[in-house]
Amino acid sequence: MKNFYILLFLIITYTGVSAQNNANDKGKISGKVIDATTNVPVDYATVSIYKQGSTSPFNGASTDPKGNFTIDNISPGDYKITVEFLGYKRQTIDHVIISNTVKNVALANIILSPIQNQLKDVVITASAPTVENKIDKMVYNPANDLTSQGGVALDVLQKVPMVTVDINGNVELMGNTNIQFLINGKPSTMFGSSITDALQAIPASQIKNIEVITNPGAKYDAAGTGGIINIILKDSKVQGVNGSVNLSAGTRLENGSFNLNARKGNFGVSAFFSGNGQLTSNTPSTTNRTSYSNTKDTTTQLFQKGSSAFKRSGYRSGINFTWDITPKDELVASFNFNHFSNQTSGITNQNQTTHSSLNNSSIDTLSSNNSSSRFSNNSNDVALSYKKTFSRENQELDVLYNYSFSNSTNDYTQEQDYTNVTFPASGSIGSNPGTDRQTNISVDYTQPITKDFTLETGVKAVIEDLNNSVNTQTLTNGFYVPNPSQTYTFGYDRKIFAYYLSATFSLFNNFIDGKAGLRYEYTTASADFDNTTIPSYGILAPSFVLSHKLDKTESIKFSYSYRLQRPDYRSLNPFFNISDPHNISTGDPDLKPELGHNFELGYNKSFDKGGNIYIATFYRYNTNDLQSFTTFYSNLKVGDTTYSNVSLTQQYNIGRQVTEGVNLYGSLPIGKLSLRSNMFFADQITDNPGSPQVSGLAYRINLNASYEFAHNLAAEFFINYRSSQKGIQGTNPGFVFYNFAVRKQILNKKASIGLTAANPFNQYVNINTTTFGSNFNQSSLRQIPLRSFGISLMYKFGKLEFKKEKEPQDNNAPPQDDNAGGGSK
Repeated sequence: MKNFYILLFLIITYTGVSAQNNANDKGKISGKVIDATTNVPVDYATVSIYKQGSTSPFNGASTDPKGNFTIDNISPGDYKITVEFLGYKRQTIDHVIISNTVKNVALANIILSPIQNQLKDVVITASAPTVENKIDKMVYNPANDLTSQGGVALDVLQKVPMVTVDINGNVELMGNTNIQFLINGKPSTMFGSSITDALQAIPASQIKNIEVITNPGAKYDAAGTGGIINIILKDSKVQGVNGSVNLSAGTRLENGSFNLNARKGNFGVSAFFSGNGQLTSNTPSTTNRTSYSNTKDTTTQLFQKGSSAFKRSGYRSGINFTWDITPKDELVASFNFNHFSNQTSGITNQNQTTHSSLNNSSIDTLSSNNSSSRFSNNSNDVALSYKKTFSRENQELDVLYNYSFSNSTNDYTQEQDYTNVTFPASGSIGSNPGTDRQTNISVDYTQPITKDFTLETGVKAVIEDLNNSVNTQTLTNGFYVPNPSQTYTFGYDRKIFAYYLSATFSLFNNFIDGKAGLRYEYTTASADFDNTTIPSYGILAPSFVLSHKLDKTESIKFSYSYRLQRPDYRSLNPFFNISDPHNISTGDPDLKPELGHNFELGYNKSFDKGGNIYIATFYRYNTNDLQSFTTFYSNLKVGDTTYSNVSLTQQYNIGRQVTEGVNLYGSLPIGKLSLRSNMFFADQITDNPGSPQVSGLAYRINLNASYEFAHNLAAEFFINYRSSQKGIQGTNPGFVFYNFAVRKQILNKKASIGLTAANPFNQYVNINTTTFGSNFNQSSLRQIPLRSFGISLMYKFGKLEFKKEKEPQDNNAPPQDDNAGGGSK
């Protein structure tokens, strides 16, 4: 792997030096596009550059949300510039000259005049590329992702570069599961209790795009050693009333969502509702565990065989208000409600054989365990944000208040009956209700210093309050009675205060673009649990990213961040889940945060006909690494009850972990056929004091192929393979998953109908897992039913008006240049 880094570095360095020799002779053209009647910036206008006398452009760009654009790497010459946007008259600027003495041309404001004719039945066919590689993040746009239609967020995440999803719905970013998930850039308590369930409650049809930030800058929270995944939901800021309806039904999953957007003048409102449910499915499983006494003279073998029925449901709703108070003051208020739940029930037949070599005796115990569990979570998110812009371009103030509240319940019942011995039946009933309150208050300010240097600074406070109680009843003499020793309350309070300073800059005549910053976070925490004292701590988290454009189609970037992972709610909660008395899990409020150094070197290349490749090598070093660990006990006392032959699983701070690898992404259009592939290879080394070092290579390869037929008909095939990986206590399973989809657009592309098939030729995906410890080894097989067939429907409605509303006069604004543009300032 180290040889690969050296080779990649030499190739990139050589290419960069070659490109630099030519870059010194190149220039750039920049400008700003505004509406003639309102002086509002026109975003996403198309700017094209032509050689004089040519009818085809050779380069171009789109304006950003502030109406700005820059076209660089332009050789000396005489050029023509055109600017156009739907609903406006085309603007042309002739004789824009780049010379050896004047390399950078800044155009005067380019004024676009609206077309006065009423637009009727406008159909927009332009779409963003599936994957966009930006300086500090990767953006995945699932608009044309056919195989995820009718699915959930986890289905979309399987397609995202640098992201992997295992068969249980656990998400990894660059091989790390410690990820901070955001919704529209904001945290939510819906992720606190069960990330997997929360992601399954978000329909794919609601997702606009997914941002992957492997090395977040100082403006972001330092939490999440794996990085940040930001899920952006659909909205609309276009004038008029519009919306969409999405419905899907299948043999395994059902989905539905409704979006409505309305905007008139400086006021807008949007609302949505979505719901989905996973139909009841049956999962057969077997487990075989062999354990040994400390003296190795007694061996116990436990064989479990059974099946469990599982179902899940969830829904989300929300409303968002936007008010442009003045041209430079925007107020946004939003409210969201989230619900998801799941329940499992099943019966497991058990055969336990204990053999003693001292007297050569064996004892067989046959039993059956009836168990059920139910999890439910309700969360509310309230946000109020204010943005103030100033006369100086890119100078702005942002204030955000976000309050999130959730309540959850985690209940179980289990009863074990014996068939060949006279033991009385044993069992328990447990209930674990809890609440999670989180308040985020932040103030961010951006101040341009020069054209190539901008400062950002801000403060943030996060106040979190976790409370839950445990109520347990134990089966005694045929009756369930309260168990005081397993009944208690648990409270956990955490406060985080942060300040950051970062700079965005260009160096050496735009040879290097970069962003660097420093963030300080101070954390205090307390828990009202016996013998638990949590010390306060501070962390200074630097980060930077440097990017260089080799030419208009190639770039390289190098980034670094120092991050931490605070233990989550489930890892801290000391609640004992005894739904299976032979496999018990619990949390530990004494856990420390995991700390990590993340390095990444990336190379991006785009091709004229639409192809793209991105290569990222990475190195990650974590200390106090948070990992689950299983310990076997011949007898385990929980309160006043003693359980025999138990595997206890909980998280620990396990030494250090080093992960190094490479991620390869590529896309290739071949006529109407489009191919995309993402390949991930990583070697993970874990050092646990007192135990041998563990090293394991893991890889993930997927392929997505789509084909556009005539008459608005498209088809897609997706296959994903994830290898097994060696862990600190065994092997995590590998698996393969594939699906097919077709979609037909109808009613002038206002509606579509799609068909999907997931794993159609395999009823189950077999998951084999091995686990071992100093006094036990265990193998298990789960047969997960993933085969499904489905149908999805989509309909868009409403009329879009593209004329921008006139802004009220801002007396403090500087006078505007009324020239249509042309020449340099």
